[in-house]
Amino acid sequence: MAKRTIVSLPGDGIGRVVLEETIRVLGAAGFDAEYVEGDIGWEFWCNEGNPLPERTLKLLETHKIGLFGAITSKPKDDAAAELSPELQGKGFVYSSPIVGLRQHFNLDICARPCKTYKGNPLNFIRRGKDNTIEEPEVDVVIFRQNTEGLYGGVEWTNPNDEVYNGLMTHPKFVKNFRNVPREELSVSTRIFSKKATQRILRAAFEHAKKYGYKSVTLCEKPNVIRETSGMMFKMAKEIQKAEYPDIELWNTNIDAQMMWLTKNPENYGVIVAGNMFGDIVSDGFAGLIGGLGFACSANMGEEIAVFEPTHGSAPKYANYPVSIVNPIAMVASACMMLDFINENEIAKKIRKAIAEIVEEGKVRTYDMMKMTGNPDVIEKGAASTQQMADAIIAKL
Repeated sequence: MAKRTIVSLPGDGIGRVVLEETIRVLGAAGFDAEYVEGDIGWEFWCNEGNPLPERTLKLLETHKIGLFGAITSKPKDDAAAELSPELQGKGFVYSSPIVGLRQHFNLDICARPCKTYKGNPLNFIRRGKDNTIEEPEVDVVIFRQNTEGLYGGVEWTNPNDEVYNGLMTHPKFVKNFRNVPREELSVSTRIFSKKATQRILRAAFEHAKKYGYKSVTLCEKPNVIRETSGMMFKMAKEIQKAEYPDIELWNTNIDAQMMWLTKNPENYGVIVAGNMFGDIVSDGFAGLIGGLGFACSANMGEEIAVFEPTHGSAPKYANYPVSIVNPIAMVASACMMLDFINENEIAKKIRKAIAEIVEEGKVRTYDMMKMTGNPDVIEKGAASTQQMADAIIAKL
């Protein structure tokens, strides 16, 4: 009997193939598990009006751990247009199922490691002194608050009387927007709570302490967004002083951070931010280590966790006769899952195998060969998704 049951959530597009290959790698590495598939994604939106059915939530409630492939999301009107005819006009409103998972299970802590693989031709390089070429080693983990902020979903277009009258109590709203017709207004909120902010800050400091990082950088905008970013910065200073005095607390503004990440990325260790800014800065650092084909992540709550690559569903690649996409981000996400459930030795074996494959350079997917993602890249020497998984398994 398998030691553990994992909910597999293939989702859309390339999600299924990268998840299938990852499960193959996990088995070859000795991870003993049973996988039950959960329904999630565009197909279920179109046919049921719900991309995250209740039956899938119950699977996760039962088994606690999910491996998630990728999701297709479209703007409100485009999503409504793709509903089955019998569901049209019945009040169904699309919302992202991964955001729904995070909020339903309060998966409020998101961790996104961005670490250089030696020999990766996609690694960031810069010009150094005397026209030399430098390849700084990036080893950053971004902790992103996952359930609040701009992604909290508290929004209005043409706000109702209660909302509009509430907004009119703020002097800056009165000054800047009182003459704008209400039907021309769209409002999104950025809400931070102290409890959730404290949890993400502590998670960042604990990770730095556990793995020996010298600093935690708060990446927000407290000089402008004074209430939410300001609260987070104040709490970070209090927590650092009281509980983690040996770890330095750095403070950067999100706009400046995006400039500095190509200037001195090797100086940063753990970065912590709210939902939107964490999303932005994690994609920025992912670009320095090879792009979204290498970017893994974890969404963790107090009882339930879901692990996913940060890339999208790339639907145009899903119908290629041979899959060309890089599965490393999905495999690395599975390694984060293994760490979470204390299967650390298996995770270490898989990471070592990936590192050796990348450094040898004999097996490279199309992105690693700097090719455009066309179906003919396999004929030109790029490894398929399956071939990359095969290479990792051979190393194991």
